[in-house]
Amino acid sequence: MDCFGKRFSLEIFGASHAPYVGVTLRGVPDSLAVSAADMEADILRRKSGAKGTTPRIEDDLPLIEDRRADDGTLTIRFANRNYRDVDYKDFTDIPRPGHADFVAMARYGSLRDGWFSGRMTLPLVAAGAVAKKLIAPLCVDARLTEVGGVSFSDAAAVERMLDEAAQQGDSLGGIVECCCSGVPVGLGEPFFDSLESLLSHALFSIPGIRGVEFGDGFAAARMKGSEHNDPFIDAAGHTARNGAGGINGGLSNGNPVVFRVAVKPTSSIRKVQHTFDFARGEMTDYAIPGRHDTCFALRVPPVVEAVTACVLADLIL
Repeated sequence: MDCFGKRFSLEIFGASHAPYVGVTLRGVPDSLAVSAADMEADILRRKSGAKGTTPRIEDDLPLIEDRRADDGTLTIRFANRNYRDVDYKDFTDIPRPGHADFVAMARYGSLRDGWFSGRMTLPLVAAGAVAKKLIAPLCVDARLTEVGGVSFSDAAAVERMLDEAAQQGDSLGGIVECCCSGVPVGLGEPFFDSLESLLSHALFSIPGIRGVEFGDGFAAARMKGSEHNDPFIDAAGHTARNGAGGINGGLSNGNPVVFRVAVKPTSSIRKVQHTFDFARGEMTDYAIPGRHDTCFALRVPPVVEAVTACVLADLIL
């Protein structure tokens, strides 16, 4: 897999159905102490087992190899112990609708042991924990605001929808909103390394992200300039509102950087779908086996925080 970032860079490796997944970081200052305890809270937030998430449970204990003094790298590895190869046996003949099976076979000739799985977000969360420590006291906070079109604050409605989707063998998507406070003025480099460009690049690297919008986002297309503009209220550049989401001209403007991401419904579902059997050359009814999230969006907020922190760390360095 390729690397992301210039001064603070990360390279993830392994696969969901391989012995391990992990990330190698470069550019982490020698003076920054890094321990498993730094990652524990975010790893737990991403962990499965709660309602709406996959029953596949891993211990997710980080193994840290600190070689900064030798070759400048910090590697964090996680063992995969609870995977079942049998769950993948049909996917070369009957690619899962909405998943990467077909394109992976076309590009690589194999499913790559689950390169495209949500499991690959675990090393991203570990990298993000290091980045958060590096950029402190700058704060990155992502929260789930919507599940299946219902406000996440309506706990009873969300629980009911999760139960119904699970009973039907179906899945749900969601919306995650992220707010970055304490961001200094001037981060970013127009045009191609604008702050929105770099954040969007990182966010779309998370499996299952279908859209990103900053500030007013798509609503800005239905507004007038007088409604969307952000009048200044002091010499520091603070504004009366934040329709731009804290970014002007590709540069952070000192206000909170605010954006939302759309997370698609999990592609792997038990509900029967009518799709093509490539081995037999005919249409077939197919219910996807295995253990999958009813709503992967429930576990996405710490992943969004992680990649955001990595982008900000790279720019700040």
